[in-house]
Amino acid sequence: QVQLVESGGGLVQAGGSLRLSCAASGNIVRVNTMSWYRQAPGKQRELVGTITSVGTTNYVDVVKGRFTISGDLANNTVFLQMNNLKPDDTAVYYCNSYLLDDIRYNIYWGQGTQVTVSS
Repeated sequence: QVQLVESGGGLVQAGGSLRLSCAASGNIVRVNTMSWYRQAPGKQRELVGTITSVGTTNYVDVVKGRFTISGDLANNTVFLQMNNLKPDDTAVYYCNSYLLDDIRYNIYWGQGTQVTVSS
């Protein structure tokens, strides 16, 4: 069994910053990627960005230059530093990981953390 737990969400004014954390635990052999997704009310879940086991990162265009993903995949942790937040960034943010557990490669999701940006 593998669990992903996010933390760090909250309410912030436009232009402010938040830092989200995600920790994976359980029967993990190796983490290949960890990603952040978000889902705003009435919209589909979208990928925010990904970090690979070798440290490569990529981001969706709308957050480039404002959001930074970092982490230590060897220790199963990932962070999302969000700066210059905008009301359109309001969403539930989910941590995602593609990893090798004690049986096979699987995709796991966290429970989500709410980020609300007020104008």
